Amino acid sequence: MIKKHPFEPFRIKSIEHITITTRQEREEACNRAGNNLFNLTSDEVMIDLLTDSGTGAMSSEQWAALMRGDESYAGARSFRRLKKNVEEIFGFDYFLPTHQGRAAEGILAAITLKDNNIVPSNTHFDTTAANILSRNAVPVNLVIEEGGDPNSNHPFKGNVDLQKLRHLLEEEGDNVPFCMVTVTNNAGGGQPVSIENIEGIRKICDEFDKPLFIDSCRFAENSWLVKLREEKYSSWSVKDIAKYMFSLADGATFSAKKDAIVNIGGLLLFNDKKLFEMAKNELIMREGFPTYGGLAGRDLDAMAVGLQEGCDESYLKYRTEQVAWLYEGLVANGVPVVGPPGGHAVYIDAGAMLPHIPASEFPAQALSLEAYIEGGIRGVEVGSVMLAHTRPDTGEIIYPPLELVRFAIPRRTYTESHLKHVVNTMAKVAQNSTKINGVKIVEAPEFLRHFTATFAQV
Repeated sequence: MIKKHPFEPFRIKSIEHITITTRQEREEACNRAGNNLFNLTSDEVMIDLLTDSGTGAMSSEQWAALMRGDESYAGARSFRRLKKNVEEIFGFDYFLPTHQGRAAEGILAAITLKDNNIVPSNTHFDTTAANILSRNAVPVNLVIEEGGDPNSNHPFKGNVDLQKLRHLLEEEGDNVPFCMVTVTNNAGGGQPVSIENIEGIRKICDEFDKPLFIDSCRFAENSWLVKLREEKYSSWSVKDIAKYMFSLADGATFSAKKDAIVNIGGLLLFNDKKLFEMAKNELIMREGFPTYGGLAGRDLDAMAVGLQEGCDESYLKYRTEQVAWLYEGLVANGVPVVGPPGGHAVYIDAGAMLPHIPASEFPAQALSLEAYIEGGIRGVEVGSVMLAHTRPDTGEIIYPPLELVRFAIPRRTYTESHLKHVVNTMAKVAQNSTKINGVKIVEAPEFLRHFTATFAQV
């Protein structure tokens, strides 16, 4: 029996109208979009689960903070308010605001990477991998074996395989400028990383004298799942767990569009003053002055408030239970999903649902199109379109272990009836899955092809 939908710890104060479309209209929209859901207009989408990045609903306090925004070019009050909350939650010695997470990744890559460098992580997400590859370096994924098994109930499937990390550093250590870990592990099903695992990564990094950076987009959700699943931290607050987690790292990248619940913004954080100064120079050239980093003052103020709200435990309880509710509804209707439920999204196992479609015909892309045509739901392919890449040093094509469709739930945005529609739609899709055909790429760029590629039915 599916659990009751969680109680929302907020009231809805403003609404946005949804256009209800027909199946024929959606088929026509897919054709116009080159069978790429990124190319749809928002008016053509009924339930938009493409991403949880920058798509959540801001609170009344955040909207009020927008009016406090100080738009001074340098030294704005908005920056000082952000600085106070960043220091409280993250605890690093230095930070820079950026316009979003990929800008922080790009600056980090620019100041640290050389040709054929190797950057290990649990699983690099799309923009992280692209920023590494664009510098002729190699992203290497070292998630534990359970992370590649959709049916495993391991509580921390985002963990790094410590033995593989040690082996990599023994073999290629001179070519590794830093190590990374993504929390939660977005490309691997939104699965959390345990504090014990991060302590193990830190220990290995110390042995080989390597800095550790955390891709911290969903640090609050990861900390909440640590509180629930790692007994040692069950009595800790989310903020205390997060601050301890960050104390194990030398720096972090952060997209504020996730756990700070804003529409735009990011951070790049360091303990190393030399790296910070190098990053600051890059920021000035690419983003703006170090106290605004490509953002308006009002965005800095909204981020400052959002950092606190994103760590609120009543909100995090609702957030993760809503994800779990959708997960359980899909399971009850025979839809194969990656378990256990994680922090921000439900991941449908397209490889299991469409075993008749080979990876070369992109089963996850095909399934995402069918979900849209059937019910107006826009998800995103997290499979060979998004994550397959060619190693610049060997020319080998590296394919992801899973073909997934991610339904990312925007924060404080959709209600129970919206998610019931998702469940009912996917139940129909599952019943007719043998009739779904694969797709082929018609045109695509070299990097981040999933954003703009066009496809045709096979």
